[in-house]
Amino acid sequence: MSSSPNAPAGPPDAGEWYARVNPWVIAASVVLATFMEVLDTTIVMVALPHIAGSMAATNTEATWTLTSYLVANGIVVPMSGWLAQKFGRKRLIMTCTLLFVTSSVACAVAPNMFVLVIARIFQGFGGGAMVPVAQAVLLESFPPAKRGMAMAMFGLVVVVAPIIGPTFGGWLTDNYSWRWAFYVNVPTGLLAVFLMSRFLEDPPWVKKGQVGRLDVTGFALLILWIGALQIVLDKGQDEDWFSSKWITRLTVIIVVGLIAFIFRELRAPTPLVDLKIFTNRNFWAGTFTTAIVMGVMYSSATMLPQFLQTLHGYTAELSGWAIAPRGMGALCMMPLVGYLLSFLDGRKLIILGLCLFAVSNHMLGHLNMEIDMGSLVFANVVQGLAMGLIFVPLMTLAVGTVRKEQMGNASGLFNLARNVGGSIGISAVTTYLVRNAQGNQVHMVSHLTPYDPAYRRYLDGFRAALTPRNGAPQASRQAYGLMYGMLRQQSTLLAFVNTYRWMAVAVLFCIPAVLLMKKVIARGGMRAH
Repeated sequence: MSSSPNAPAGPPDAGEWYARVNPWVIAASVVLATFMEVLDTTIVMVALPHIAGSMAATNTEATWTLTSYLVANGIVVPMSGWLAQKFGRKRLIMTCTLLFVTSSVACAVAPNMFVLVIARIFQGFGGGAMVPVAQAVLLESFPPAKRGMAMAMFGLVVVVAPIIGPTFGGWLTDNYSWRWAFYVNVPTGLLAVFLMSRFLEDPPWVKKGQVGRLDVTGFALLILWIGALQIVLDKGQDEDWFSSKWITRLTVIIVVGLIAFIFRELRAPTPLVDLKIFTNRNFWAGTFTTAIVMGVMYSSATMLPQFLQTLHGYTAELSGWAIAPRGMGALCMMPLVGYLLSFLDGRKLIILGLCLFAVSNHMLGHLNMEIDMGSLVFANVVQGLAMGLIFVPLMTLAVGTVRKEQMGNASGLFNLARNVGGSIGISAVTTYLVRNAQGNQVHMVSHLTPYDPAYRRYLDGFRAALTPRNGAPQASRQAYGLMYGMLRQQSTLLAFVNTYRWMAVAVLFCIPAVLLMKKVIARGGMRAH
């Protein structure tokens, strides 16, 4: 058993282990790698048109740079616990970071789309295990009384990095090249590897733990259903979902593959993923809440730049700056929550955060064509404060009653829920936005008749303004075109409003799951009841 100046006073309980170095040094090394990986999931989003243009590819082909990464990432995340037990956490996270950095260089110098997609696949493999392993290392390195602050640092990375990614990516793309979105990973990754090589160590249950052979059948089923799920989510709206035969077939593959995977992992003597951990009430309730909240968070962050660019004419960089205050709100709240969590009931903090999250989405549900930047900034700051209140206690409570030797497996499944929840949320919201805009247009067009006074007033005004320049016949056609443009604008605006309001409702549905969790308080030790 190692001793540490950060250990609680008095003799530790039997079986306790503490890192030999200051745990904050360990946190700095693994959080640096985590920030790099999470940032890279969104930094490329705004560069897709530039990637397509420079490689003579379509925008659809360019989206495979995102899909390929997410599929590879999703495959590795749930098996990170087995990989850490097999090869050791320190060796695994260092190898994954080096693979991520090497693949980033390959992405940056890729001569064509095929090479770029292959490099992104390997980058996804490298990044998949980094986040869950880093989370497990943090939870094991800190004594129970300080885990709230450790999760505050980790949560700050998970929440802020995806928000600043589009802003940073847009700035790099506009001022330099999309290739710099990959080059920036090199110095960050190498510094993280250096720090981890100096300060990381594996706990005894990882060094001496027994691990069985790789469950090849479970691994194949995992690849099958996660790969099919990501393709369906990415291409479903473009193919009109179940009106497409191949989307329907892939959906059947997802359902059958997932059921077979669950059945296999519950019966296998050495499962790739230990699903029995879901018998832990805190863990399954926390995982469910995380999936919903991440779905809403990613969707909200995706929709606002889309609204600003399509309806207000913002540039990619400027729309990224519009959501940056969300990160500032989280940055201010998370350290405070990490401190409060040491003596307050985390469930109350989560519920307060969920209510604020719903309020912020309801505020964005009042979008209009005259909305000013100040209103957007205030709503995003509130949303950032809400995320700070939610994620730190949620991550702490979800694993608060999990045994230390289960941390690796729990972290993998927890982060799989984060990824899948975000992907499903974005896909569902995008589909609803498009369908609702179409429905609004059908409903609103019924008012565009010669018998509607407002319609006649606008149409006559457009004709009067255009006739002196273009003549009466041309002005009449242009006036009708302007009226149709207004119809599309208003129907799309109303769709954004409705979508944000429904997201506010979805967040509130998480409150019952939070109330089902056991209370976990850290005062020198974890206590659940």
